[in-house]
Amino acid sequence: MQTPIRTRQSVPLWRDERFLKVAGQVIFALVIASIAYLLLRNMVEGLRRQGTVLGLSFLSQTSAFDIGEYLIEYSRNSSYLRAFQVGILNTLLVSLLGIIFSTILGIVLGVASLSTNILVNRLSRAYIEFIRNIPLLVLLIFWYSAVFLKLPRVREAITLPGPTYLTNRGVGIPWGVPTATFKTYLWVLFIGLAVALLLAFLMVRRGRQTGRTPLVALWSPLLFLGIATTGWLVLPAPPLETSLPYVKGLNLDGGLILSPEFMAILSGLVLYTAAFISEVVRAGIQSVAKGQLEAARALGLSSFETLRLVVFPQALRVIIPPLTSQYLNLTKNSSLAIAIGYPDLFYVSNTIINQSGRAVEMISLVMLSYLIMSLLTSAFMNWYNQRVRLVER
Repeated sequence: MQTPIRTRQSVPLWRDERFLKVAGQVIFALVIASIAYLLLRNMVEGLRRQGTVLGLSFLSQTSAFDIGEYLIEYSRNSSYLRAFQVGILNTLLVSLLGIIFSTILGIVLGVASLSTNILVNRLSRAYIEFIRNIPLLVLLIFWYSAVFLKLPRVREAITLPGPTYLTNRGVGIPWGVPTATFKTYLWVLFIGLAVALLLAFLMVRRGRQTGRTPLVALWSPLLFLGIATTGWLVLPAPPLETSLPYVKGLNLDGGLILSPEFMAILSGLVLYTAAFISEVVRAGIQSVAKGQLEAARALGLSSFETLRLVVFPQALRVIIPPLTSQYLNLTKNSSLAIAIGYPDLFYVSNTIINQSGRAVEMISLVMLSYLIMSLLTSAFMNWYNQRVRLVER
């Protein structure tokens, strides 16, 4: 007796799992889009009643306010757009320097917290726990008002070798002033960087062919330094002239004068973020198997060589992802500079809002600027994370 062949029936759409998943996502997207449309329409209607139309044409108007610190040419006759650019550059400066110094300090604290020396270990742990449990805003205000503003007056300045002056008007350090050959030297540096990168690429390619680990970290920097030094000596005049700070009346002149606001925001961010980075470093080091340490000792490596050649390269795969989050937090936390008067992106934008009344446009630009900075930081760290993983293979 033959069994009847069953005909395959199609599943109804309301029971098809694939259709339900797609339909659910479409409905959710439509709900979000509808809410966003209602909010936008309500905002545009409210602005219309006030006689305001959304737009960025106001950025070409004269700013008519001063900014204490700027990296590009600026005056009160400049436009709002120029002032906004000054704020972005100030934020980038603090963020970049903060990332560099907080990483160095965080690594030192992280290694110190694992030290077998009881004094070093306890001091490191005490610092980490103390800083991590203080709000950053409180730390910045204390650091600004109780440290930098309490430094001696200019005529009673603390003088350090260099010379370096510590005063309540700022910190004066020696600096280089560009000369007529500085632009030519920039081209020399650019060529040196290109040649060094080319050498690194060729060494890595050669290493993959031969199976030997190339000393890229040694020869590429040496080549760049060699080209930079040669260019400095060959030019008819040095590209930079040393300018030393000195006391002039009630202020400092010459060299580079770092304002109390800049020093407070930079040092505060570094001290605060380094405490969190140290915990990331400590966790990364502890993730390395103890067998690796025993093998390094068996080979006769010193403690520093073990950390540099064995432990730290393996710990990077654990360190980098949370380290990226700390870098992003530092960049966004720089907006607290408004509390101590440093003219960063948010401070300058707030001044523009008070004068122009364009709150929606300026806040949107501020959010977009921080978003771009965060995305670029994440992209670079993700790229570096992939490079580390490739090296480990």
